Amino acid sequence: MSSEFPPASIRPILNEIAQLLSSREETISVAETAAGGIISASLLSVPGASKYYRGGLTLYTLESRIQFAGWTEDTKKNYNGPNKEVVSALAQNVREKLGSTYCLSESGTAGPGASGSNKERRPDFVALAVASDRGVVTEEQTTGIGGNREKNMVEFARLGFELLKKAILERQ
Repeated sequence: MSSEFPPASIRPILNEIAQLLSSREETISVAETAAGGIISASLLSVPGASKYYRGGLTLYTLESRIQFAGWTEDTKKNYNGPNKEVVSALAQNVREKLGSTYCLSESGTAGPGASGSNKERRPDFVALAVASDRGVVTEEQTTGIGGNREKNMVEFARLGFELLKKAILERQ
């Protein structure tokens, strides 16, 4: 992986999102899991981020989701991998707590191996959500990268930014 940050594949859309949020005086919060902080760090790498970035959580473990994202022991017990319902709930919870216009949420399986037998547990699967006052939009995707953990993490962030841009533009 390149030491260049943010990664080149993210930079163009990241700059578009920063411009959109700033010009519209809107804000963003983040709830990410498998991307490991890349989404928040990328947003913060743009000068002027303090105008639009409200905060973010890297909720990698199920225990952290209980402490910071409104999960219960029952939620944890019934968890069967990342999906639209999981990211939708994370996005809504964090958006409400941080008072942002949008919350981008991501949960996936970065690899290198599968963490279960269902499709959500195979490397390169990601579920994404963007919550706003208009509701939540969600997507499930595969990157086609396989088990390359670092590349999947960056691609999860890029796909999340694509969904965020779409949600911002649809909110006009």
